[in-house]
Amino acid sequence: MPYDLGATARLTAECRDPGGTLTTAATAVLTVGLPDGTSTSPAVEETATGQYQADYPTAQAGRHTVRWLFTGPGAAYTDSFDVRDAVPPSILSLSDAMDHLNKRSSADRDEVRFWVEATTRAVEWFVGPVVVRTVTEVHPVRLVEALALRQVPALALTSVASVLSGGTSYEVADLDLDESTGIVRLRAGGCFTGPLRVTYEAGRRVIDANITAAARIILQHLWRTQQGPGRPQLGTSDFDVTEPIPGLGYAVPNRAVQLLNPDQLPPGMA
Repeated sequence: MPYDLGATARLTAECRDPGGTLTTAATAVLTVGLPDGTSTSPAVEETATGQYQADYPTAQAGRHTVRWLFTGPGAAYTDSFDVRDAVPPSILSLSDAMDHLNKRSSADRDEVRFWVEATTRAVEWFVGPVVVRTVTEVHPVRLVEALALRQVPALALTSVASVLSGGTSYEVADLDLDESTGIVRLRAGGCFTGPLRVTYEAGRRVIDANITAAARIILQHLWRTQQGPGRPQLGTSDFDVTEPIPGLGYAVPNRAVQLLNPDQLPPGMA
């Protein structure tokens, strides 16, 4: 499961000789590749013969690579781990998700959080941003009367600045934003000259009950897929974990799609 940003990742590896026996290495080096392209080498300790670990306090969100290199005998091991954003988008709180799944054990918390994040992504595929976030995008326009923001609902403009040195930037107070369509126009009329870097807030201040209900259904459906064939598969029809549904295949029950229909993005925006 992903680590929270700032949490310490405990990384482990084994050094074995060519015959497969755990062996103390002459040297043991761990290299952690960071999302920004740099790397670091945390201190390594041997906890038992041939068994090594290192603690790495995470400082960047994203995919990290792990490479252990041992000498005497020569051995190597590669792996990876992920770190969440500081505030990952989640339609459902962990408490609500645990209650909906009737989970009481803290042992389930990390897995439930993972599926809540996956559920959020699936819901937003249908209806656009739900959790409020800052979006920055470049519009390679030239002499156009309107900009069409790519994520809606768009709540508020933060800045509209020229990408090019010496180009024209625009004051937010001079612009009109249609939140539902994401269309931006100059209040005084005229045309935008770009390319422009637009920063804005997208999402919903209030999440309607149909969206929350759909998220709960999707979460429960995805959780049931973890039961495996040896466990009872409760429910049938559009609550079956093998149901073929257009759009996201088997991941989203039809009843969830129907709940999202009133807020579904128009064709070409999903």
